[in-house]
Amino acid sequence: MNNENRKLGILVGGGPAPGINSVIGTATIRARLANIDVVGLVDGFRWIMQGDISHVVPLTISETSRIHFRGGSYIGISRTGPSDEASIKLTLDALDRLNIDKLITIGGDGTAYIAYLLATASRGALRVVHVPKTIDNDLALPNDISSFGFQTARSIGVEIVKNLMVDAKTTSRWYYVVAQGRKAGHLALSIGKAAGATLSVIPEEFQKGATPLSTIVDTLAGAIIKRRAYGREDGVAMLAEGLAECIDPNELSKLVDVPRDKLGNIHVAEVPLGDILRKAVQARLGQFGIKATIVAKQIGYEVRCADPIPFDMEYTRDLGYCAARYILDGGSNVMVSMQAGSFVPIPFDQLIDIKSGRTRVRMVDIESDRYKIARTYMLRLKRGDFEDPSELAKLAAICGITAMQFRHEFGYLGADEYAPMSAKVVAQRGAPV
Repeated sequence: MNNENRKLGILVGGGPAPGINSVIGTATIRARLANIDVVGLVDGFRWIMQGDISHVVPLTISETSRIHFRGGSYIGISRTGPSDEASIKLTLDALDRLNIDKLITIGGDGTAYIAYLLATASRGALRVVHVPKTIDNDLALPNDISSFGFQTARSIGVEIVKNLMVDAKTTSRWYYVVAQGRKAGHLALSIGKAAGATLSVIPEEFQKGATPLSTIVDTLAGAIIKRRAYGREDGVAMLAEGLAECIDPNELSKLVDVPRDKLGNIHVAEVPLGDILRKAVQARLGQFGIKATIVAKQIGYEVRCADPIPFDMEYTRDLGYCAARYILDGGSNVMVSMQAGSFVPIPFDQLIDIKSGRTRVRMVDIESDRYKIARTYMLRLKRGDFEDPSELAKLAAICGITAMQFRHEFGYLGADEYAPMSAKVVAQRGAPV
């Protein structure tokens, strides 16, 4: 590598998220002020992993200083990336020919893992810093720190759900809104909680690959029955797409041709979860002579390239600055984060799951007070419904069966109910009540 005119490269991997351009722009400005040339690697790793160095663009202050207002990615994006020894070598050789000795990667856990592989394989020749990006909010950050793009996705998702709630009430129907999130339920839960959706159902509630479809179906059917007992025929249920991985794969395969990757993992985004559950719930309700209009809707693609809200604009400008400053100061092998208003670099080796060899995924903490509060406000069949004879009788009447029969059909749903947050428990922790 030529020691003169060494450059900083920036690329984006994975799926889009609001705030990408802000990271690109701020990192570029910081580097250019230090007289470091910056190039954008177009379409992520797509070309350089093949040894093709023709798809690069110079990044300057004048061209990037105002791109933070807009969604999408100024330099494109790609989900492809080097994963084996040969493609990693091609990538490192391509970066060397481009005279890039510093690389900022912007992406989710997959891109973070590739960043780790490149940094390790280069043996110090390439400094790599990763900026965490995903609307799924599932990166290995502290629980109170969101990944950038998540807050914008939630904000737009809430507006969509608010409109659907009005439509549902106006037309006496239910909406099953499936939110992106891969394995985790952060986006579905946060949209549902903020909007006041009727209920939210997330994968963290269930056992992966071992949950009968009937359990999820009964959870949703039970909500419709309970809602009717209260005189309402409408509602909105938020569903996390990761629920597809919880359902017994043998059951799921009977309903749909399950898309899988080369490792056998389910492509949850390609499973028509909303339609599967819509049909199954309608069939379950039909056993009791109940008809319900249910419409399935997906939330995800319409929020990924949205213009970032001010929170994400500010947040990503901080991240872009810190990434550039850290790497220019000689730092490497970290994911950048902002914690309690301060920059905190997280070493790559702390992100790797020892068992899988991949970056760790952050799931919703269903033991947290935040989740318990959300659960308290959801309309679901709960233990109290089966313990109160009056409530049980009303629910059974909606189905045209006896209270004993209703308990037999749905009683198991209240068996594992989460205990609500207790003020006494909070006081015992030493926190203010």
